[in-house]
Amino acid sequence: MSACSWSACDERTNRRLDQGRGSDRLPGLRRLRRAAIFPPQFCAACGSSDLTEHRASGAGTVYATSLVCRAATPETRAHVPYNIVLVDTDEGFRMMAHGDNDLGIGDKVTARFTQFVGRLVPYFAKAK
Repeated sequence: MSACSWSACDERTNRRLDQGRGSDRLPGLRRLRRAAIFPPQFCAACGSSDLTEHRASGAGTVYATSLVCRAATPETRAHVPYNIVLVDTDEGFRMMAHGDNDLGIGDKVTARFTQFVGRLVPYFAKAK
């Protein structure tokens, strides 16, 4: 069985995050200007291999929120309560991240990266 290319992508992303650099690069199809979360080898719609990366805008709209009030691990106890959000990005995909505790469904948000339990994670705040 061959190694999954998604694992290699995850390793690259984790290295970037461990080095303190947020991963705001998105793979996608050059012709359609659409983002793809996992870097494809070709476009599933047309078969083209003319793929490129572009910088994510960081903008989106809150789809759902979940306020965590009970620590999952001893390391997260100091952060309780914290908010986990699903955000529909302007690039067309939905992602899970941390967010301000006062975010509500439909809020316009912008992303940044912040420390959480020793890791750099995506974090959304209300757009200004």
